[in-house]
Amino acid sequence: MAQGAAAQREGSAAAEPRAGPEAAALAGRRGRVAAELKALSVLAAPIILTQLSHMGMSAVDAVMAGRVSPVDLAGIALGASFFWPGMLLLSGIVMSVTPTVSQMHGGGQASEAGAVVRQALWIALIGGLLLAVPMQFAEAGYRLIGVDPAAIPIASAYIGAMSFGLVPILGYFVLRYLCDGLSWTRPAMVVALCALALKVPLNYLFVYGGFGVPAMGGVGCGVSGAIVMWGELIAMVAIARYSRVRDLGVLARFSWPDPAIVWRLLKLGVPIGVALFFEVAVFSVVTLLVGHLGVDAVASHQIASNVGGVAFMIPLALGMAATIRVGYNIGARDYAGARRSVFVALGASLAFALVAAVALFTLREDIAGLYTKDPEVISVAAGLLLLVALYQFVDDTQVTAMGALRGYKDTRAPMLTAAFAYWVIGLPLGAALGFGVGGVAALGVTGFWIGLVAGLAVAAVMLIWRVWRLSGNPARVRRLALG
Repeated sequence: MAQGAAAQREGSAAAEPRAGPEAAALAGRRGRVAAELKALSVLAAPIILTQLSHMGMSAVDAVMAGRVSPVDLAGIALGASFFWPGMLLLSGIVMSVTPTVSQMHGGGQASEAGAVVRQALWIALIGGLLLAVPMQFAEAGYRLIGVDPAAIPIASAYIGAMSFGLVPILGYFVLRYLCDGLSWTRPAMVVALCALALKVPLNYLFVYGGFGVPAMGGVGCGVSGAIVMWGELIAMVAIARYSRVRDLGVLARFSWPDPAIVWRLLKLGVPIGVALFFEVAVFSVVTLLVGHLGVDAVASHQIASNVGGVAFMIPLALGMAATIRVGYNIGARDYAGARRSVFVALGASLAFALVAAVALFTLREDIAGLYTKDPEVISVAAGLLLLVALYQFVDDTQVTAMGALRGYKDTRAPMLTAAFAYWVIGLPLGAALGFGVGGVAALGVTGFWIGLVAGLAVAAVMLIWRVWRLSGNPARVRRLALG
């Protein structure tokens, strides 16, 4: 017995050196993942509050307009369907500032960011002016499409008011993306929270009237929105001039457009903008098509879209944080760290999707009741929120993967993925199910949402596969970093 015990102790002692390195390696991996999760959280938390504040302004519009009438709610939904795709196309183009600056930051070249940002401001100015012009003729577009005539006057007046805030909000985005690229995400959070605090009283004033201002209904949401956009730009300019960002000299000197820098930004940013446009535009087209089904259908769709949009802000923020972390690690030539950033972000996004899906499933009728008192609209919207709960899993993963790919400066493949998933799969399937094409029973607005879920699922699979292969190919990563 004693000899057996001694032999067992000797065997255990012999095994410890082999188990020790394995245990140490496992502990090291866990430590690195924990450190990455902490770094991601520090970046993402302010971005989440920023995005929720911006989405909160849309929610405030929907709630206040909905309490005026379903026609006002449908009007701002149709107005937003024209305004946001174009605006996000341009904001996506200037989003090229974030991966560019984050890689400069990681490589110790942040002092060169000022010249890049001044060129991005030229893109914002020219692009914003060019887009604002056709927005003045939205009414003709609505009549051509054939949406509910009752909502057209509100929709066209809303978008006309919002267009006056287009250039300032794009300038705000450029300066915000500069701060994000420097891994400093709090300024945008502070500005967005202040903007939301300003939006609420302005909405009350212009939507319901008071102090000599006439009640404008849904149109008042557009007026207050334009004012808030100017306020956001002014606040971000103050941050660029008087905070630690001033050392970069972004606004300390004037620069004429530099074709070489502008081209690099456009080459990187246009696919980002087009991908955002494809995603948002498909929802806008669905809104316009649902307009053929009547005001109640549009109002129900707007509620589901708004709730889904609020939930979407969390994974969107995680994707933006992943852009920063991946870009920084690539600038520092830590390719393993960049890959780790990707999958920590994806894990966090999936965890949130589970929580959001459970909440939406459980509280769907109560949430719909916050937007309207119309029982028919509540019933349809609650059914749509079941689909919103389902698509959390695919939507959250695809937007986070797309954000990670931007950090690698890989923007063309995500753009093509978005085009295929949303416009070849999602929209045709949704239209077929919604209108009952080809002998299929017409499911109304529910059919459109089934198509959207299917398209997002395809996008999620394709983007995760892309980021998996790219993140494991350092040679390809280096080529992309060099442009």
